[in-house]
Amino acid sequence: KMPSSIPEADRRHRASAAFSLSFLSLIFSITAFSSSYWCEGTRKVAKPFCKGDSKGDLCIRFNSGDGNGSQAVQYIWETGDDKFVEKKFHAGIWYSCEEMINEEGEKCRSFISLTPTSDRGVLWLSIVAELLYVVLLLIGNILMSVEICYYSSVIDGLKINAFSAVVTVLAGLLGMVAHMMYTTVFQMTVNLGPEDWRPHTWDYGWSYGLAWTSFACCMAAAVTTINKYTKTILEFKHKRKKLERSFRIQYKFPEY
Repeated sequence: KMPSSIPEADRRHRASAAFSLSFLSLIFSITAFSSSYWCEGTRKVAKPFCKGDSKGDLCIRFNSGDGNGSQAVQYIWETGDDKFVEKKFHAGIWYSCEEMINEEGEKCRSFISLTPTSDRGVLWLSIVAELLYVVLLLIGNILMSVEICYYSSVIDGLKINAFSAVVTVLAGLLGMVAHMMYTTVFQMTVNLGPEDWRPHTWDYGWSYGLAWTSFACCMAAAVTTINKYTKTILEFKHKRKKLERSFRIQYKFPEY
């Protein structure tokens, strides 16, 4: 009994490892998909005029009493970078937010409305692919959990294992395509988007890294599942050969 129980325990360990990786991938993908920190950076905007007794470095104040005079306006444009302030912003698939000047909180806008019209189709494809990625990961998690708790038949468990491997691989491919399409759309929006949104400096945020970590966990789960399926098939073939060999030996014994 000992040799036969070791492969079964080994299969359980591999199934648990695949389920853990797939579950992590699902959690990471949902978190990244619902957040707005795929990209972060700063926007360079002109400082507003100081109102009333407000002071500080975030607004422009005149020494002259005539704030609307041509000389005052000319003075503003000649101050160079001193008249600009950097505002932090972050953007995701659904919306983009930036901090307010001299006010608390953020102002958010739909990222879809900021995307150039020619690229909105690609963005919608990216959103659909991300949703399918999450749905397929959920299906893969359900199949893997059923496989772990399924004790009646190894053959049935093997069929579930094969189906979960296909679903997980397909989810990983969709996730990779979705992430790459969003990256392309964001870069096009940086170059061709509205003037009042284009960032001065930007880089990818933690949500973007989390999305690719989810993809890595998904592919690791797929590899583990396929490895488990292949090893189980090889074990069956090996046992069948041993059984056939023992039958042949038993069949020849009466002749001697």
